[in-house]
Amino acid sequence: MIRVGVVGALGRMGRTVCRAVVLDPDLELVAAVDRDAGDVVEGLTVANSLEALTDAGAQVAVDFTHPSSVMGTIREVLAREIHVVVGTTGISPQQLDEVAALAGAGSANAFVAPNFALGAVLMMRFAEEAARYLPAAEIVELHHDGKADAPSGTALTTARRIAAARGHAPPAPAGDDAHPGARGADVEGVRVHAVRLPGLLAHQEVILGGAGETLTIRHDSTDRASFMPGVLMAVKAVADRPGLTVGLDALLGGS
Repeated sequence: MIRVGVVGALGRMGRTVCRAVVLDPDLELVAAVDRDAGDVVEGLTVANSLEALTDAGAQVAVDFTHPSSVMGTIREVLAREIHVVVGTTGISPQQLDEVAALAGAGSANAFVAPNFALGAVLMMRFAEEAARYLPAAEIVELHHDGKADAPSGTALTTARRIAAARGHAPPAPAGDDAHPGARGADVEGVRVHAVRLPGLLAHQEVILGGAGETLTIRHDSTDRASFMPGVLMAVKAVADRPGLTVGLDALLGGS
């Protein structure tokens, strides 16, 4: 039985993670942490300090909080010698380097993924493969209006994988000076367009083009339950993966 604490337990993702942990026979929810202490999640009183993780004997902490606070949480959790699984996006490559150094220096490991939906992981893998054969690609990502970061971590990861796969493809055409931003963000030569609207959850299209043809690869998460199989896989695996692991690809096999 793995003892699990959830940081950001009162958020929409946090509550879903708490429920998924309770329903898994191999896991035990022992701590719930959020800024607003005193509420109850799955029978646990929510604490507002990460000390609750240590007091409860948590072996793994799951973080779904905010880009502005996630690094502080990671630092403290690893310092407490508790493994951490991070679903909060908006972590920069430089911050990932710091996480790798922290996880490599102690006895606790870290697992960071831009997306825990298995279909989204496959979408990124398929896009990377297609980019070897089709020279142009653009990404349209669509999320709910409460998402803090744009572009999404999934879109950034997809763009970087496409760029690495296709090598020296010509950059996508830019827009005109009169309408800055119309062509989206330039991520290593791949244009990324971010949509934020109520009614959405998490969706992404990768559109690839070649001479006389296009290929569209799309993934849709219509319920937060779609992320739970990946989260639970990471919670069960993190203790056996020294240092930092980035992305569910590491657990699915293949590329």
